[in-house]
Amino acid sequence: MGDNIIIRVQSPDGMKKIPSTKRETAATFLKKVAKEFGFNSNGFSVYINRNKTGEVLSQNKSLNLLKIKHGDMLFLFPSASSSSSSSGESSSSSSLIPRSSSAPQVQEDQIDQYLAKQDGKIYRNRDPQLCRHGALGKCVHCVPLEPFDEDYLNHLDPPVKHMSFHAYLRKLTGGADKGKFAALENISCKIKSGCEGHPPWPEGICTKCQPSAITLNRQKYRHVDNIMFENHTIADRFLDFWRKTGSQRMGYLYGRYTEHTDIPLGIRAEVAAIYEPPQSATQNSLELLEDPKAAAVDEIAAKLGLCKVGWIFTDLLSEDTRIGTVRYTRNQDSFYLSAEECITSGYFQNQHSNPCRLSRDGYFGSKFVTVVATGGPDNQVHFEGYQVSNQCMALVRDECLLPCKDAPELGYAKESSPEQYVPDVFYKDKDKFGNDVTFLARPLPVEYLIIDITTTFPKDPQYTFTSTQRFPIENRDILGETQDFHSLATYLSQCSSASFLDIVSDFHLLLFLVTNEVMPLRDSIGLLLDAVKTSNEELAQTWKKSEQWATIEQLCSTVGGQPSSSLGYEAMGGPAAPASSSAMWSCLHCTFMNQPGTEHCEICSLPRS
Repeated sequence: MGDNIIIRVQSPDGMKKIPSTKRETAATFLKKVAKEFGFNSNGFSVYINRNKTGEVLSQNKSLNLLKIKHGDMLFLFPSASSSSSSSGESSSSSSLIPRSSSAPQVQEDQIDQYLAKQDGKIYRNRDPQLCRHGALGKCVHCVPLEPFDEDYLNHLDPPVKHMSFHAYLRKLTGGADKGKFAALENISCKIKSGCEGHPPWPEGICTKCQPSAITLNRQKYRHVDNIMFENHTIADRFLDFWRKTGSQRMGYLYGRYTEHTDIPLGIRAEVAAIYEPPQSATQNSLELLEDPKAAAVDEIAAKLGLCKVGWIFTDLLSEDTRIGTVRYTRNQDSFYLSAEECITSGYFQNQHSNPCRLSRDGYFGSKFVTVVATGGPDNQVHFEGYQVSNQCMALVRDECLLPCKDAPELGYAKESSPEQYVPDVFYKDKDKFGNDVTFLARPLPVEYLIIDITTTFPKDPQYTFTSTQRFPIENRDILGETQDFHSLATYLSQCSSASFLDIVSDFHLLLFLVTNEVMPLRDSIGLLLDAVKTSNEELAQTWKKSEQWATIEQLCSTVGGQPSSSLGYEAMGGPAAPASSSAMWSCLHCTFMNQPGTEHCEICSLPRS
């Protein structure tokens, strides 16, 4: 028969014989199958085995090489979207979806667009001992390595356990087909909807709509490879709250994602400021409260070229506050992150998902990081960085993971109930004889969910915000540190010698100018934020001439040195006018005629006198 062979392909609609040759590539063969069965190229998957294993991928390998012989039977399963005869989607159909048709047009983050264009290879010099060729030659000892080369990463100092996400993408999209069919699949722990062959859960479930069991594994890659605070002041000011009250504290990290050059195609989260939302805390608890300013903070940050890159919280017990030593509260013998903290991190990561063109959903994983300020073995404060794995994100998103009350280092995979089906969750560990054993994740050591990230401070501090004076941080009224026009007057009097750009280059001050209730600056502040973003003194001076700044200076001079109330209304009015005055009065600031007996203008909220 020579080269000509016949391959049988079994599908839900019957079997067909496909004439072929031994040397034919899998890609050509699959095109014939598509034509024969009337599918488009991504409407089906073909497997060597009936149980959907041994998928035949569209690649340039010959059938001979894939050990597919004359007379062999292959099994075709249609994808859910392409065939009415199969309402359940085949488990691996995603791998046969060409990228172009799978993901919507995704606007990836700038850092991802930049890294996607980089070569990423690890270049090596000619090895004088091992290379036996001329200066221009290359051999196995000096040829460039791929960015995902595990041997190279393990030999770095310190060794790198997780390749960067972009190195992982290169690994995925390498090979002859250049990853044309590579697709990142988001895990789902929910029953697929629209299965009509049986009543809905809890009365019925079938293999087509039932989510797969999950075996937890330590993630090979990480979305962020390094967290760097621009300078120590940012972290110190955050810790001040704990130092003064003994209560724990939480904040959001605002900054930017940049290239981390220590590992191939790495990403660094640079922290330029910490925003402290409303919260109530004690020595061993922390609760976030509703934040009416959350959207405004994100908006201001965006105009400054920053975004929310993560969150930070303290877990500190004071050994002796006078000398600043702290007790070591968590370590490798206890836990890095508690289950509850993992769940919170997973919640935040789901809120800040990572736009990704290789995923059909348009997103995959997250670049949102977690930083814990905790005691180290030397009784000093250490900053430890983490993320939770994409598996953990899915368990949290679909509400399958609970913390164990009595053991902070253990999580618990929920059991199915009439209200919710939960897939089985397993993890592998060694038993006392050193054998690999699979355990049900009830309970579950959270170390399977955690990826640690080095957290650093640069040798030469950087400053996105250059003000040398400190404007009070928001939501610290409990400390008697309030943001009002009295504190602004004090701040401005301390900054008299600085340039105007330096005076206003403070994240907390800019937030106050935009969100205060007396005279919030909205539309007019764009120019000032631009000036701070681009460090442009000229722009800042232009804005200084604006009417808004004149009013703010006037408010500050009215307040003078007197302490004000929390909003500074009465203080700015000087002596309050008697409430019984019976005549209407004209506002000094906007000339609106106000009703008798009022102390603040109905239109501009400024005080009467």
